Formats: sequence, structure tokens, C-alpha cells
Amino acid sequence: MSIYKKIDELRKRFYTAASGKQNLLTLILEAEVAEQVYNSNAIENSTLSLDETEKILLQIDLDRYITERELFEARNLAKVVTYTNKKAEEKKLDQELILFLHKILLSNIRDDIAGRFRKNNEYVRVGSYIAPAPSEVEKLLCDMLITYNGGNSENIIKRIATLHLTFENIHPFVDGNGRIGRVINNFLLIQEGYVPINIKFIDRVKYYEAFREFDSGKKTAIMEEIVGKALTDSYHKRLAYLESREIITLNDYAKINKLSHSNLINKAKRQTIEAFMEKGIWKIGQ
Repeated sequence: MSIYKKIDELRKRFYTAASGKQNLLTLILEAEVAEQVYNSNAIENSTLSLDETEKILLQIDLDRYITERELFEARNLAKVVTYTNKKAEEKKLDQELILFLHKILLSNIRDDIAGRFRKNNEYVRVGSYIAPAPSEVEKLLCDMLITYNGGNSENIIKRIATLHLTFENIHPFVDGNGRIGRVINNFLLIQEGYVPINIKFIDRVKYYEAFREFDSGKKTAIMEEIVGKALTDSYHKRLAYLESREIITLNDYAKINKLSHSNLINKAKRQTIEAFMEKGIWKIGQ
């Protein structure tokens, strides 16, 4: 079965199972904020663990010293993620909204660049890739949004993958591009009636491979695979809760059913079984 068809089937099941269970869906979204924040910041080299991220968001003191920047990175991104979860269905994604989200993200971190695009001689480099000139940023973002909104006939996975790669290729900000780009993915997914995704730190190597593939030949295959698997993971998790299944670890599932745990892990990573990752642990509903 193609990933496109699989997502369509999971989406139909989700809508059926979600009927009358908005409170549960809200709880799932709220519980995911810390994981979204941890993974997105970890991809950008934050040293915070998931446990430490949760403590910061709960205003619990940590057992070690962390920089003020990392503290605000966690708190600010949590605000951005929460705003996206609540407002995506009623707001339109445009440059003004992107700037608003960026201002929240970098408040008390880099107030001099928060809420504005690169300007003057603010060129940026990612590895060997040099982003477009600051003077081109606004036009390129406008073209990106026109392409996305005009591609309704294409599958959502292809559209999100292309937009995300394009956004990061433009690199409109001095800082915060990756985190805002991943938030935009979820803003658009929620807006179009899908569930949000969590691109995980453990997939970082493949994630950066996707950018290299795009930079060298404008190909989107690797990012489509990442987005597709993240979507199935998100649906599997929600369906396990919504369909009132018993949620157990994949390790326990292997023992109960006398199956190979390593084989199940491989299937979970490929998303060929209805497993999902929660707080760094593979789980499944049975």
C-alpha cells in the first residue's frame, strides 16, 4: 500500500474514532507540547533532555545549570506550538503570521532580530549552502506560499515536504529558521484537517540528508518519507487512544505475542505496524 493511500485510510478512521472526543484530542495535543519542543530544539543542538524540557514547562527547577537562552528556547517554542495548535484552524498562514511566530520564538533571546526577516548584509550559511540574499527573501516566501496554496491537487505529504524544504532553503531569518519551519508544517497540516507531526531528534541525520538532496537537485523524496512516517506515527498514536485500546510498550507486546522485539522495532520504524513513539519509547495499542 502506498503511503498516500495509507494516510487517507488512517485519516478516515481517525475522523470516525474522534467523534465526540474533543476533550481527549485536546489532552493529547497538550501532552505532546513538551515532546515537540524537545525534539525541535534538540535538532538545533539544544542540550536539554525531554525530562528537563518538561520540568522547565512545568516551572520545576532543574538539577543542573542551563543557559538563559536554553530556558527561553523551551518556553518560547512551547508558546509557539500551543498557539499553532489552537489557532491553525482559524488563521491564514502569511508572512505577517510567520513574523509573529518568530517574534514569540526569539523574544528575550535575540530581540534585535525577533519578528523580522534578514536584511542588509545578513547573509546566512548552513554547511556549504549559502541562503539567498536578504533582498530576495520576501518575494521567495510569497512564491512559496503561492505554490503551496495552488497545489491542492497534490498529496498533502508532497506539499508539506516541498514547502518545508523551500522554507529552509530560503532561510528567511538570522536565527530560528528550523524551529519556525517545523511549526509551519503543523500549522498547515492542522489547517487542512490532518494531525500534527513530530520530526524527531533521532531522525536528525536523515532529516539533514533531505535538505542536501533538495539543495543539490530540488528532489523531495527523503523529506516526503520523513513527513509520511511522522504522519502515520501521529495517527497510530491518536487511534490507539481514541479506539480505547490497551497501550503497552512494544517490548511487552513482543513478549505477550512471542515475537522478536528487534523485528517489531524495525517494523515500527518503517511504520508497517500500528506502533508509535511516545516519550522516546515505542508503544502500540492492542
